[in-house]
Amino acid sequence: MASLTVSDEQVRANPAKVIQPAWVRVMHWVNALAMILMILSGWQIYNASPLFGFSFPREYTLGGWLGGGLLWHFAAMWLLMVNGLAYLVTGFATGRFRKKLLPITPSGVLHDVRAALTFKLGHDDLSVYNYVQRTLYAGIIVIGVLIVLTGLGMWKPVQLHWLVSLFGDYPTARYIHFFCMAAICAFLVIHVLLALLVPKSLRAMIIGR
Repeated sequence: MASLTVSDEQVRANPAKVIQPAWVRVMHWVNALAMILMILSGWQIYNASPLFGFSFPREYTLGGWLGGGLLWHFAAMWLLMVNGLAYLVTGFATGRFRKKLLPITPSGVLHDVRAALTFKLGHDDLSVYNYVQRTLYAGIIVIGVLIVLTGLGMWKPVQLHWLVSLFGDYPTARYIHFFCMAAICAFLVIHVLLALLVPKSLRAMIIGR
């Protein structure tokens, strides 16, 4: 497991190196809060009309009832949309996405997946993302855009009928929205596990260094 962490000698050699700039840290935690609020309130909304043969435990939902869940969901939706849009614009404008997330190649992804599964994936330089991280982060951006678009279509299916039509129809948009939510939940679990395996990465997202 030693290969997954940054050595103390490296930290002392360059203690002032900024890994995560302030705008990334602020928007990261705002996005995290918005996602959690939307997931929990979304589960409350789902329970009112389940797509599948199960419901989410009441203690893990937000809002208390359908109307309350909708209020929380809409409030968190605007927070996620505004903050997420600012994150995308800033990420593209500063070149961060190009620098951090590209290139992504099938061979590179397969190599790093095998290395990760055998605990041989190096993580000495926190400022450089490996292919697993690049794939996850690029994928979650695409999923985030998709879940917002399907959510808007479900919110205003008449006014935004053209948006619903992009996904086929309203029921299909709802299924896509659900599976995007499931993908985000899976991403959050993997993201937290990686942070626990490389605790210095969590520190960098809090203090920047």
